Amino acid sequence: MEQRRRESFRESRFRVKNSLAVRERRLDGARRYTDFRRKVKHHEFLESLDDQIPVIDLAPLSTNDDEAVRKVIQDVGSAVEEWGFFQVLNHGVPLELVDRLEEEAVAFFTLPLEEKKKICRTFDQPLGYYNAELTKNHRDWKEVFDFLVRGSIVLPDESSTTHLPITNQWPENPPALREAAEAYAKSTEQLAFRILGLLSQSLGLPAEYFRKYFQNHTSRVRLNYYPVCPIPDLALGVSRHKDPSAFTILVQDEVGGLQVRRRDGQWIGVKPRREAFVINVGAVFQMWSNDRFKSVEHQVVVNENRARLSFPLFFSPSASTDVKPAPELLSESNPTRYHPMNWGFFMRKRNDGNFKQYGEDIQIDHFAVSRASPYKPSL
Repeated sequence: MEQRRRESFRESRFRVKNSLAVRERRLDGARRYTDFRRKVKHHEFLESLDDQIPVIDLAPLSTNDDEAVRKVIQDVGSAVEEWGFFQVLNHGVPLELVDRLEEEAVAFFTLPLEEKKKICRTFDQPLGYYNAELTKNHRDWKEVFDFLVRGSIVLPDESSTTHLPITNQWPENPPALREAAEAYAKSTEQLAFRILGLLSQSLGLPAEYFRKYFQNHTSRVRLNYYPVCPIPDLALGVSRHKDPSAFTILVQDEVGGLQVRRRDGQWIGVKPRREAFVINVGAVFQMWSNDRFKSVEHQVVVNENRARLSFPLFFSPSASTDVKPAPELLSESNPTRYHPMNWGFFMRKRNDGNFKQYGEDIQIDHFAVSRASPYKPSL
């Protein structure tokens, strides 16, 4: 009964129609980028276990069974090396927090546009509401609301001569959104530190090895809303991309739409599991691991019948962190593949790219030692 009530509530609130003029403008850009059109629909999933990202039960971490814990660590490492993605069960985040945040997110995204734009993001304030997100300079079919897990951060420029303070901004309506969002973020942050330890151990490092880089972490949560799309074959909710964070923790609703690019190039739909969170490594861990753990391309497709919600937490280090391969993982046969990269600078350039089309987005490949020199753009 409760499940039917929640679905009925969401469906009734989600069916908010955009004007034809707005729809046409948003689809115009999509028509020009045929390579970015969807190839697999939102509800299409391969049934073979070999064609699905691994699902890992974290329950043994709460036991004294050392062998079972080692198996979890091994499974995490294998999943990341093979897929770059995995799902976790028994993660410790109460599903009531997810349900509550979903209801508040629906209430926010179905407000009139003028109301949402009261907390609209700007070039100097990259938090809050936004409906013109760019991924690889392609317009996404989505609306977002971003907020920091820790409330505020300061980002440097490339010469560290100017700093950009960033603070959360919250809407007046719905009044309960902030409380629901902060409760979800706090609980998911605890899961993030557990995942951090597992990834460290799967590299053969101590569980606490990377924790020092997250004392003042810059992690943010994004509320994603993907409206119904009249011509879904011409648009993507998010174009193919790799996450810049250390890793991402995502909860998605039952609609489906997240797709992962397998090594053979095939796009694989990630089947929604109500009780599971999706984890994927990002650019920071790729650099720390010296390419042992690689960030993998993924995208989001939309559909003509149902809107979709998802909530990713992008777990990211402190702004002052200089990211480079862990020395313990390097050897004569495995030399460093990256120049050091300041995370605060990298994050600021990524934020700036959401508002200005610089051409190619900044990527960790710009810091590869195979390049003639490290990436040194001007702001």
